[in-house]
Amino acid sequence: MSRRTNAAAAAGTWRLGDLTVNRLGFGAMRLTGTAPFDRGAPRDREHATALLRQAVELGVNHIDTAAFYFSATRSANELINRALAPYADDLVITTKVWPGRDSSGAWWWATPEQLRGQVEENLRQLGRDHLDVVNLRVPPSRRTGSVSDHFGALAELRDAGMIRHLGISNVTSGQLTEALAIAPVVCVQNPYGTGAPSADRALLRRCGELGIAFVPFYAIAGSGREAGPVAQEREEVRDVARAHGVSVAQVRLAWTLHQGPHVLAIPGTGDPAHLAQNIAAGALRLSEQDMTLLASPDSPAPFLNGRCWKAG
Repeated sequence: MSRRTNAAAAAGTWRLGDLTVNRLGFGAMRLTGTAPFDRGAPRDREHATALLRQAVELGVNHIDTAAFYFSATRSANELINRALAPYADDLVITTKVWPGRDSSGAWWWATPEQLRGQVEENLRQLGRDHLDVVNLRVPPSRRTGSVSDHFGALAELRDAGMIRHLGISNVTSGQLTEALAIAPVVCVQNPYGTGAPSADRALLRRCGELGIAFVPFYAIAGSGREAGPVAQEREEVRDVARAHGVSVAQVRLAWTLHQGPHVLAIPGTGDPAHLAQNIAAGALRLSEQDMTLLASPDSPAPFLNGRCWKAG
């Protein structure tokens, strides 16, 4: 890669097991151009591969993807392979299994026995002989159920050398406990944003205490989720953005990173200018006054410079 910088390191680093990543990474969901993953999608393959190379040139060394990020013409994993292989030694690619989509785009959920096939599919598409991190993405219908059979199956694939590290996604604290009894967990990938419920805030804190990365998704989109950011942003967010001369998306990313030194961000975009802005958000430092404005009355005490503070 030419002109490589380390702009993505401005927010610091964290370790996923023995792998060190910059806390500001890149999510590949918006690369493929298929509902519900079409917002901001690039116009063609060349655009997508150039965007991925731009991310790496800006210092991104943590990319989040999945085999089910695909359209009739494009696959996020294959775009990553095309753009970035042979992969840099410091590049960490995280993927997820349990959900799947058939050739028509219809969703299905794997049995524990089918997880090996999903892992092998990711290996083929990415052109790798092992996966750096695999998250077990728990379906909404199983949020109160056991994950032991599925996580145990992934632990066996880890022992076989197909996976280096394991994570879990869309989980409760109880499911994290269940997984930890089976194998080490290096990251928890859950939705998280301002006004998060107390259980989500407690899980974020618990991950920090255990040295586990917490990786929020929809950090920019908020309640808009796959559809993208909501049209009406809170005025407090706009006020902070105006004060710093940045976008509301950059404020949301900075707020995310201020939640703790173990919190990573994986914003996705199909726009080169937005990519540069997202990376620049890692250098944005929010004051105590900013964080107070952004917080809801029952929000957790946020972190600044790696330490928790309480306003007032």
